[in-house]
Amino acid sequence: METNKNTKRVAMLGIMGALALALSFLESLIPALPGLPPGAKPGLSNIVTMFMASSGIADAFFITALKAVFAGVTRGTTAMLMSASGGLLSTAAACILLCSKKHSIGYIGIGIICAVCHNIGQLISACLISGTPSLIFGYGPLLLIFAVATGFVTGAVLKAVIPALDRISKSL
Repeated sequence: METNKNTKRVAMLGIMGALALALSFLESLIPALPGLPPGAKPGLSNIVTMFMASSGIADAFFITALKAVFAGVTRGTTAMLMSASGGLLSTAAACILLCSKKHSIGYIGIGIICAVCHNIGQLISACLISGTPSLIFGYGPLLLIFAVATGFVTGAVLKAVIPALDRISKSL
């Protein structure tokens, strides 16, 4: 019986990992939009991470690590570091908020908090990599506004797709 449970978990991680990587790849094709912070993306692959956080901490961090390695392989070391730093902080927030099963702020609130955490992690990495701590003051407020908008979207999408993702996980 334990083998069957492990097989289902591996299958679920494979499906969700593939979905996260596909969304990450699609986001990498989005060109920089005028008026938005350079490199800013909607964070759609974080929907998968937030969903996985609701089922287990280890699974959520596995998806985060997979996404960081994918960023490193496809876009280089800096992208991997940025993905890892933002992803780890965001995933920790998602795990705290979703594993408690008392997410009274709802999925949109969780999406916003996770997006803000993701941008904070990336901003800290950018400051360390560039040696420019002033990025926090110049770039931080713009990222915060962008995080609220994208977090709203990812939270709303997560709320909408949770029934389908739950069906996938139950069908395994």
